[in-house]
Amino acid sequence: MRPFQRTRYGRLALFVGVVGLVAAVTVPSAIGRSSAGGGSVTNYLTYTGGKAGKANPKLSPVVIGAINTQGGQVLVGPNWTKGAELAVQYVNTYLGGVQGHPVKLSECFTTSAEEEGTKCGQQFANNSKVHVILFGAVAVGNQSFYAAIGGKKPIVSGVALLPVDATQKNEFALFGTNDSVLGPWGTFGKTVLKAKTAAVIYPQIPGIDYGAKVEKQSLDSAGISTKLVGFDPNATDLTGPLTAAGAQTADMIVPQSDASHCANVAKTLQQLGVAGSKTVSNPLCLSGQVAAGLGGDLAPWVYGIASSLAGDTSDPAVKPYNRAMKALGQTALAQDAWVIVSWGQVLTTVKLLNQLGPNATAAKLTVAFRSFKGPQALGAPSLQCGKYKAEPAACNDQTQFFQYQGKGVFKRLTGWLRPPAGFNPGG
Repeated sequence: MRPFQRTRYGRLALFVGVVGLVAAVTVPSAIGRSSAGGGSVTNYLTYTGGKAGKANPKLSPVVIGAINTQGGQVLVGPNWTKGAELAVQYVNTYLGGVQGHPVKLSECFTTSAEEEGTKCGQQFANNSKVHVILFGAVAVGNQSFYAAIGGKKPIVSGVALLPVDATQKNEFALFGTNDSVLGPWGTFGKTVLKAKTAAVIYPQIPGIDYGAKVEKQSLDSAGISTKLVGFDPNATDLTGPLTAAGAQTADMIVPQSDASHCANVAKTLQQLGVAGSKTVSNPLCLSGQVAAGLGGDLAPWVYGIASSLAGDTSDPAVKPYNRAMKALGQTALAQDAWVIVSWGQVLTTVKLLNQLGPNATAAKLTVAFRSFKGPQALGAPSLQCGKYKAEPAACNDQTQFFQYQGKGVFKRLTGWLRPPAGFNPGG
């Protein structure tokens, strides 16, 4: 497994992690707007509207663009591409492609330079066979890519990583934006922890600091008095900033951190005697890098995530996914959260193509994605693209929460939660 690598792109995917770490999930009575399984996609053939069996290789392929950042120093979700390829393989082998036509990916990658986005954008813009583009864990070349596309073709992303992604009117983040899926932290704090006070601590890294401010906005919107304190990314003893944030007495502690700092936060909280049950982290701390820094296991915290967990056997949505990955001989890769996301992107894109036909225009596909209400395969039970004016790409603002109990075991605490009233990502 590749560890998370910190780069100048501080505000990276909320879903990096959950890779080969989940062994089982025990489930008590869950709370939330939709408990585990509510609105779940459990039959891929029904969901996509396909026909059982193989696509007809004699028919012209349906070409879908696919862009990801990989092959360089910026490693956010390098397995996203493999996940998309596997999903296409499954569609062509078991779901009849798109009305019998095989699906084919036209791939392009960025690695380290902004101008690489222009190359990929022009590749898709000039290909008359590409009417829709799958957007992976792209953290390099985003702005130039959008400029080259010029809003003429719909872009289907899993998680919108950067602020520029979230503002695209022709982009549809089926699993949400970094902002929109941080919103439910306030709801969780108020309804589950019954918190009245919260401490948010974060490394002063561009982008990560923005996420911390979003967390505070969510908590404030829920009526939770919140202290926000940043710390030097080179610091190892975090007693000072945690004390300044009031972590010892706060009802809820939020480490809005990248993976490279999670272990130090966990060690300091342990020294301060802070209970893990009131520490609520994003999934960046669900990383083998963190486990290694803590002696072999993750911090016993609560984690929020806006997709399914492959090890959550209580979730009906996970069962067909795990069966499909087993059929493809990829059970180990199934745990990668970016594979889960790309799988969901492909299935929903195929679903709408089956409805509109293999020659559906970019304009018709744009309308179809904008009006798609879910449920999302391996994602939230309902979507609302364009809900937030400042972040029109955000289609989801729901997150579910799990308590990590050690040795790969997660305990579900909630179903899908939305942000508190008054929360406005990007605003």
